[in-house]
Amino acid sequence: MAARMQDISKGRWDDVRIFLEAHRQKSLGAAAARLGVDTSTVSRRLTAFERLLGVRLFERSREGLLPTRVAEFVLAAAEAMEAAHRRIGRDASDVQAEAEGVVRLSVDPGMAEVFIAPALVRMRERYPKIDIELDASARPRDLTRHEADLGLRSTEPRGADLVITKLATARWIVATAPELAKTLGRVSTWTELSWITWDHDYASFPAARWIAKHAGKARVALRTSSFSSQLAAAASGLGVGLFPAPFVRARDLQAVRHSTTLASSAEAWPTSEVWLVGHRALREVPRVAAVWEFLATEMRRALG
Repeated sequence: MAARMQDISKGRWDDVRIFLEAHRQKSLGAAAARLGVDTSTVSRRLTAFERLLGVRLFERSREGLLPTRVAEFVLAAAEAMEAAHRRIGRDASDVQAEAEGVVRLSVDPGMAEVFIAPALVRMRERYPKIDIELDASARPRDLTRHEADLGLRSTEPRGADLVITKLATARWIVATAPELAKTLGRVSTWTELSWITWDHDYASFPAARWIAKHAGKARVALRTSSFSSQLAAAASGLGVGLFPAPFVRARDLQAVRHSTTLASSAEAWPTSEVWLVGHRALREVPRVAAVWEFLATEMRRALG
C-alpha cells in the first residue's frame, strides 16, 4: 500500500484535484459543477486514478459517493500536494481566503470546555469557511492514523510524522471559591480542608498523588475523574482542589493562602505542559495551517 501511495506523485495534478473535490462534495455532479466539467469526466478520471493506485477510493450509490477507508489515507497526501501546488506563486495573505473545510481537533474535556469552545466564535470571525469537529474525549486520538487533524496534549507527543510545539507550562495550585478562600484565611495544615479530588482510576495522576501524600487524611468532599465537575464544585464552594493556574483564573477561583510551614509541600505542586501537535503531511494545508496559527496564538494568551 505504501508503494502505491507514492504513485500519487506520478498522477497528474488534475486527477488529484478531481479526487479532492469528489471527496469534499460526496457527489459526482456537485464535484463536476465545482470544477466546471461534466459528470462523465469526473467519473472517468476517478476510475483512472483508482486504477493508478490499485485501490478503490469511493463506493458509488444513488445517494452519492462514500469514501472508503483507503480514501481517508489518500486524502492526507492529496491535500499536502494541493498545499504545495497553491504555494507556487501564492502570497502569504492568500492563506486566509483559501482556508476552507473541516478541521478535527482532539482536546481533553477540560481544555475543550474552558478554553477551546469559547474561542471558536473568534476563529469563525477570522475564518468563516472553516468548520470545527471537536473531539473532547478523554482518550487522545491518534493523529498518525488521521483520527484527528490537530490535537492539544499535556505530554510531549512522539512520532516522526508529527509536528509539535509547546504552548505553555502551567503550575497547579490549591484553590477554591473566593468566599470560601476568605473564610479559610491562611491555613496551617492541608488536612484541615475538605478536598475535591480524583477518583481511584486516576490515582497515579500527579495532582491525585500530591493530594494523597499531603492531605491523605483530610475529608474528601467530592471524588470524581471529571475535571469539569471538579472545577464546578470548587466554584460553588464545596471544597478546595488542586488545579492548573490558567483554569483557576478562567473560572474565577482563588488561591488558598497557606502558612510558611506548608511552603515545602506547596513547592511540590505539580506542573503540566500543553503541546500543539499535528500531522506533518497536513501542516501546510490552508485550513489546518489557519487553525494551527489561531490555536497557538489563542492558547499562549490564555495559558500564559
